Amino acid sequence: MTFVHNLKPAILQLGSLEIRWYGLMYVIAFLITYYYGQWRIKNGKTHLTVKDLDDLLVWSTLGLIIGSRIFNAVFYYPSYYLAKPWELFFIWKGGMSYFGGLAGLAVSVFYFAKKKKINFLHLTGLMVVPLSLGQALGRIGNFINGELWGTLTTLPWGVKFPGVEGFRHPVQIYEFFTGVIIFCILWKFKDKLSSGKLLGLYLIWYSVIRFLLDFVRGEIVMWAGPLTMSQVLCIPTLIIGVWLFKTKNL
Repeated sequence: MTFVHNLKPAILQLGSLEIRWYGLMYVIAFLITYYYGQWRIKNGKTHLTVKDLDDLLVWSTLGLIIGSRIFNAVFYYPSYYLAKPWELFFIWKGGMSYFGGLAGLAVSVFYFAKKKKINFLHLTGLMVVPLSLGQALGRIGNFINGELWGTLTTLPWGVKFPGVEGFRHPVQIYEFFTGVIIFCILWKFKDKLSSGKLLGLYLIWYSVIRFLLDFVRGEIVMWAGPLTMSQVLCIPTLIIGVWLFKTKNL
């Protein structure tokens, strides 16, 4: 049974002000991360205080948003943002690069760790579990926005997106379900693996899944030959993930 996409991106619109489902997903992701952190503090799984957690989430949110938007503009859609630079601030409309967000998040968390003299990998281990679920929720926002659709398909679950020819793979939904699977794996091992290995496990799973799913992604930027830019970027993240997972005392 195919599906014709006629979902409205906005939950509420008051004149030029819009509240979008995409933005709501990021708010939910923030709240999940916050309450997960509080739960870990309460159960003695981290030496962070609630004040440390508040500061960490402010820094990490800024790093994620700034990194993902700049990376998306520079590496994926430079001509579009050169023509409309003000839309860099329209995060509710989508256009958040995973790899840019990951880089921005890493830089901001590293800075916070140095400032507070806290182990960097401990912070990443604390955040990676809830953020993996938040990332999955972000793909629901992409689906509602009608963006990041896949290649043409005749499969019964193909989706007809507005303004796009034919029925397409709902890659956003694929990434949502695989993201939930990654979250469940990380949840299972959150107290059995060190912070470094937990981060490594996440990078390994995500890199492999993203590399494979890009073969059916429609809105892509090619890098060289058959590989997309995202697939090329999956290679170093996979290598880092394997290194973290295999290295002792991390």
